[in-house]
Amino acid sequence: MISYIRKCNLLYFNTFAYLFITMAKVKYYYDTKTLNYQRIEKTAWDKAKNILIYLAASTFCGILLILIFFQFFDSPKEKRLKREISELLTQYNIINEDLKDINLVLQDMQDRDDNIYRVIFEADPIPVSIRKAGFGGVNRYKYLENLSNSELIIETTKQIDIISKQIYIQSKSFDEVIELAKNKSEMIASIPSIQPIANKNLKRMASGWGYRMHPLYKIRKFHYGMDFSAPTGTPIYATGNGKIKEVKYSRKGYGKHVVIDHGYGYETLYAHMSKYTVKKGEKVKRGEIIGYVGSTGTSVAPHLHYEVHKDGVKVNPVSYYYNDLTPEEYEKMIELSTKENQSFD
Repeated sequence: MISYIRKCNLLYFNTFAYLFITMAKVKYYYDTKTLNYQRIEKTAWDKAKNILIYLAASTFCGILLILIFFQFFDSPKEKRLKREISELLTQYNIINEDLKDINLVLQDMQDRDDNIYRVIFEADPIPVSIRKAGFGGVNRYKYLENLSNSELIIETTKQIDIISKQIYIQSKSFDEVIELAKNKSEMIASIPSIQPIANKNLKRMASGWGYRMHPLYKIRKFHYGMDFSAPTGTPIYATGNGKIKEVKYSRKGYGKHVVIDHGYGYETLYAHMSKYTVKKGEKVKRGEIIGYVGSTGTSVAPHLHYEVHKDGVKVNPVSYYYNDLTPEEYEKMIELSTKENQSFD
């Protein structure tokens, strides 16, 4: 019994001693042969190795804890950045809405420019192909493609570029309209707006605009102008201010004829004259005599063949007799010009 108690006490003592020794800085081991604890001698390399292992393990655990933490939690800096990104996205959406409003206002300006201002001043509207032209060539927004929310940023940037270009084109258009307004009186004086032969000298309206029977060929041909029947020698007047562009004579066709360049896209032609009183390059005023009625060229009787050209296209002259006719005379002129009779040329 005593021997058993001694053995238990020895076991308890040995266990306590082992725990104490293992917790101490100096390490020991139990030698079963001598029944004594022997001190474990460590070399400098062992100590250095233990320190390195400890540091490596501590570093690994620290990094692991940091990664786990930031996987589920944002740092103050990340929270601030996310808040700034959210505010920027809100601003981009607000800008997009503002751009839509600006675009509506710009479209209204363009419509008024094309359909009011330019109509008043006889100017052609700006083609849609120029107003709505895109940006060809290389990708202008490639540098934005790798950003987060790149679609929103690229679309906003593109809309700003398009509106900026349209505003620039519109500003240039308004500059042109301003110049037209400054020259309005000159423009009005240049538009062909009277009859080339005075009413008192007209015998009758020979032929108007449209398909007519040709007097020589006896076939229906389109008559690009109006024929005014009058005695040979009847004065012919310039229908608007301008410069004499052509003074020619040919045995066929228009015979002796004059072309006046009025500017602003307008030209007028006076054909089959018996005589002209102007020369090429000379400036004339509306109502000034430029020649006299005759029957030269391809003509069967004394008359004036008169044409109006707008931007190189022949147009119906009847639309331009608004400066010297009463409403009743104008209606009568339209009635006579629409009758399908035989032309004089």
